[in-house]
Amino acid sequence: MSNADSVIAALRTGYDGLADLVKKFNDEDLAQQSAATEWDLAQVLSHLGSGAEIMTATVRSAIDGTPAPDGDFNQSVWARWDGSTRREQAVGFLEKNEDLVALFESLDAGQREDLRLTLSYLPEPVDVATIARGRLSEFTLHSWDVRKALDPQAALAPEAVPELLQSSGDLLAWISKPAALNGQSVDLAVTTTEPATELTLHLTDPVSIELAPAAKADGTLTLTGEAWLRLVSGRLDPAQDKAVELTGPVTVDTLLEIFPGY
Repeated sequence: MSNADSVIAALRTGYDGLADLVKKFNDEDLAQQSAATEWDLAQVLSHLGSGAEIMTATVRSAIDGTPAPDGDFNQSVWARWDGSTRREQAVGFLEKNEDLVALFESLDAGQREDLRLTLSYLPEPVDVATIARGRLSEFTLHSWDVRKALDPQAALAPEAVPELLQSSGDLLAWISKPAALNGQSVDLAVTTTEPATELTLHLTDPVSIELAPAAKADGTLTLTGEAWLRLVSGRLDPAQDKAVELTGPVTVDTLLEIFPGY
C-alpha cells in the first residue's frame, strides 16, 4: 500500500458510517445542536459538504492540469450552501462527500504517489496522502461533532486515529492560544495508548509538536490516541475523559485554554 491508500480507506469507512446515520435524520434531528457549539447538525453537514465540493474541484484540477480553484470559487460554494435549507444541506453532504471519496478511490497507484495538489493556504503543492489526511482530520472531527450530539459516549472513528496521529501537530501554530501559558515555556512528554506513541508537546509561542520522545521534559501527559486528538482540537471533556494523566507545571484546564477548538 502507498501512504495514501490507508488514508483513503479510512475516509471511505468514515463517510459510509456517518452517511448511514444522516440518511435516517428527519428535520427535527437536523435542527439539533451539534457538539460544535455554534452549529446545528445541518450546519456541520453543510461545512463537510461544501469542503468536499471544493476539495473535489481541487483534485480534479490537479488531474486535468488546470488551475486550482481560487478564493472566488470557494466563496461562491460557501454562499450557496449557506443559503440552502437543512434538508438540502443533508442531501448535499451525502452527494458531495460520496463524490470526493469515490474520486480519491479512482486514483491509480501512480497518481496516488506522484500527483501534486495546490492549496491556497500552503506554500507549495502537496501529495495525495497529505491532502487526503487533511480531509480525514476535518471529516473525523466534525463527524464526532454530529455523533456527540446524539451519543455522549461518542469517540473518534478508530480507523482514523492512527492516521491522524501522524499529523496532529500540523495546525497547532494557528489554532492554539499560547497566551494561556502566561509566559511559561513547558515541554511535556506525551505518551498515547491505542495506538502506543511517544511525542513531545512544546508549550511555548508558537506551540508545536515533535513526533519523537522528549529528551528532557517538564512534565508528562498520558492518554489514549483518540483523547489526544480531541484535546488538541478542543474536544476533550474532563468530566468524561478521566483517564487523562498529567504531571508538571500546567493543568488540564490550562491545556483546554491553549487548545480551544475549531
